[in-house]
Amino acid sequence: MIGESAISLGTAWTARSPSLLAFGGDSTIELLSAIVVLWRFRTHAAQDQSENFATRIAAVLLFVLAAYVAIISVTTLLGHSEAKTTFLGISILIAAAAVMPLLAKEKRTLSAVTGSAALRADAAESTLCAYLSLVALCGLGVNAIWHVTWADPIAALVIVPLIVREGWEAIHGRACSCC
Repeated sequence: MIGESAISLGTAWTARSPSLLAFGGDSTIELLSAIVVLWRFRTHAAQDQSENFATRIAAVLLFVLAAYVAIISVTTLLGHSEAKTTFLGISILIAAAAVMPLLAKEKRTLSAVTGSAALRADAAESTLCAYLSLVALCGLGVNAIWHVTWADPIAALVIVPLIVREGWEAIHGRACSCC
């Protein structure tokens, strides 16, 4: 997850790719969520309190990410920057699309065994990450193949409601229905 986040965000920065930024930002939040879930299992604090804390942090970060991606996408569409082709970004998206569904399945299984709502929410984030990788891959792929530069910010704008929905579900303490 650390590598996925770092590569995605670094590549998004150099390629000025809003959809890769959305994916990388969500991956970073998913990484933070996994750290909080690990903390939750290692601490002896009240489980309900630690799980509520974890989901609220993730929700706030998701709303901030959605706003940032929307602003970057709109400014890109208005011509303030242009998304460039990034084969490294495309590669990381393909890897995520292949691995994230398997990771989400394992997290759901472990969540059922442990009864952890935080782990169930983390599984939902992994599922969303797989969806985001496919949407971002479409935007980057169209730009790479046909040089349609607006495809990348449009893909990012498609991702924004998914991020907001994930944040909304997290703030209400439940995993999204996508998993």
